[in-house]
Amino acid sequence: MVYSPFDFNEAIANRKEFVEDGLRAGSPVVGMSYAGGLFLLTVRQKQRKIFEIYDRIIYSAIGRQSDIEDIRLGAVRVAHEEGYTRSPDDVTAHRLVGFALSPPLKRLFGDQFNAPAVVRAVFGELGMRPEDDRFYVLNYDGDFTQSEGLAVIAGSMEAEEGMARLLADTPTGDDLEASLRLGLRAWAVGSLQSTRTGNSEDHDDNPEGLFTDEVLSEHLRERLSKGSLEVGLLDRRTPRESKFRLLSAEELASVTSEWIA
Repeated sequence: MVYSPFDFNEAIANRKEFVEDGLRAGSPVVGMSYAGGLFLLTVRQKQRKIFEIYDRIIYSAIGRQSDIEDIRLGAVRVAHEEGYTRSPDDVTAHRLVGFALSPPLKRLFGDQFNAPAVVRAVFGELGMRPEDDRFYVLNYDGDFTQSEGLAVIAGSMEAEEGMARLLADTPTGDDLEASLRLGLRAWAVGSLQSTRTGNSEDHDDNPEGLFTDEVLSEHLRERLSKGSLEVGLLDRRTPRESKFRLLSAEELASVTSEWIA
């Protein structure tokens, strides 16, 4: 059977639609850098969503759980092999994403005989200084982008744009708690916008304009009553070799106090 370019393009469009429908309900993830380090933030139900990959590299993703775990295990394996056979200094998020993870995702997405990965991932890499921190967002089709200071992933591009706009327009300085509260508000924008994008009857030329503080607060109260805030931190100031730790419920209590009775 001979396939035309139209058949191929239609198949790719169908695969893209299939994956993006699967990502729609994923809980957004916010990544931010500050003076003391960098963090990834999300709201989860039961399963943990934020993980250490290597001493200065952190990871989270949305999508199908098996694909999220495949990416995590692949990154951990390559990072430790690289660190053992070469040097820990050679283990970078760019090498993991660009050389180890992106090519197989590209091949899988273009393979019409296998289901594509339903995943969108974010990696954070801690630098010696805040300006050296890097974030990498890896897409289901193998494409990836690099950013400094912040990164977001959500169930739609519209949601990510709204989240990034809020973060870029609201400086927090070097205050970790203020950064976490801002990140949580950005998470709420992404969560609400992903829901709106999935509703064909619910469109607006400026949808984030509807997300007032009252609307965001109500959404956060509802979601935090059913789930819990999870924050993975890469701490620039710790003397430990591994900079990663998950913030405890006690540490996060002051961050969520406004929305949890």
